[in-house]
Amino acid sequence: MSRFTKLALAACILAAVTKVHAEEIAFPGAEGFGAMATGGRGGEIVHVTNTNDAGPGSLRDAVSAEKRIVVFDVGGVIKLKSPLSISSNITLAGQSAPGEGVSVYGSSVSLSGSKNVIVRHMRFREGIAGPRGKCSLNMNHVSNIIVDHCSIEWGRWDCLGVTESTTVTIQNCIIGEGVDPQRFGCLCETDDITFSHNLWINNQSRNPKAKGTVQYINNVVYNWGVTGLVGGHSGADHWLDMLNNVFIKGPNSNDRFVGQFASTDYVFQSGNLFDGDKDGKLNPREAVVEDFRKGEDAATSFGKAIFAPKIAVTTDPALVAYEKVIAGAGASLHRDAIDSRLIDSVKSLGTAGKIIKEESESGGHPELKSGEAPKDADHDGIPDAWETNHKMNPNDPADANARIEEYLNSIAPK
Repeated sequence: MSRFTKLALAACILAAVTKVHAEEIAFPGAEGFGAMATGGRGGEIVHVTNTNDAGPGSLRDAVSAEKRIVVFDVGGVIKLKSPLSISSNITLAGQSAPGEGVSVYGSSVSLSGSKNVIVRHMRFREGIAGPRGKCSLNMNHVSNIIVDHCSIEWGRWDCLGVTESTTVTIQNCIIGEGVDPQRFGCLCETDDITFSHNLWINNQSRNPKAKGTVQYINNVVYNWGVTGLVGGHSGADHWLDMLNNVFIKGPNSNDRFVGQFASTDYVFQSGNLFDGDKDGKLNPREAVVEDFRKGEDAATSFGKAIFAPKIAVTTDPALVAYEKVIAGAGASLHRDAIDSRLIDSVKSLGTAGKIIKEESESGGHPELKSGEAPKDADHDGIPDAWETNHKMNPNDPADANARIEEYLNSIAPK
């Protein structure tokens, strides 16, 4: 075999491996334990055509069956009258919504019992009218899930609940402003879960409560009440990798940016920062072992990083991560008034922000402009203009399944 032939063969093999790898991950930029979710890949493309609670064209109808890629022809606020359940093998592409995007408000949303789901650029806001004891986004007994660039807010028990689950990633999200009765961020009782580049804000505690095996990288926590990040503090063993996160006191915060550990909490921590002076400037100190080993709150220090998911998390220096979170966390393709207010509070670096009992204290939920969906003659989820530019047939829906993910990824930042 000639040298040229060997090089050509090697190039072909590399290209094939790269293609397989690209097809395996949920989308470009998917990282951590849930990055291999394929969602509704290869399934039916279903359109949400209205903001009704139920019925034909509704979100509830679109997520009621498995193996679907759900796209939005409308933006606006979907006001739920009862909890909404999402089936397995679903891609929920909130980035496709026109106008100011879409928000699901008024009750809880559940992935519980589901497997293999991709959720991007959605807003989940339960609110005080939702059922007590539920979260804005509930996940119990789930696996192979990734939630990216979502706003998960106004939960009544926790904003986010992830329990008895495995292989989950929550990345680039805003998790916060929990409402009565608990006003908590997240109860996490699960294994192999990644929290990366999220903003946790205006939660009384649980940012998150880390029980199980938890990877916690490049998060920003602002204006906790009782405690920022909470350990598992139970008789069972819990494992936590905590790398390059930023904790910033707000008006309601004490100095307890981490706490409620037990000796059964095995913690590796490195590069974490704490800004505790509320002076409007970002001038943090580095966290030290003693922050995790105070009296009854003492964790067991672990000397090296514990977790290595197949798709590694891009780990930034903590202050770089802060800038990334400020710029892109949440449903940030079109930040609405709620998320803009929360981001402005963080940027005040200690002088703004409030833990609330119900959303009316912050002005309630604004309307969102729907905008107009781009023309899609064959109703395949890909606009005609994009199909024409990419040498597809805008009148043939059969060619969409091979390219729908490419289109959806093109309109959503990593």
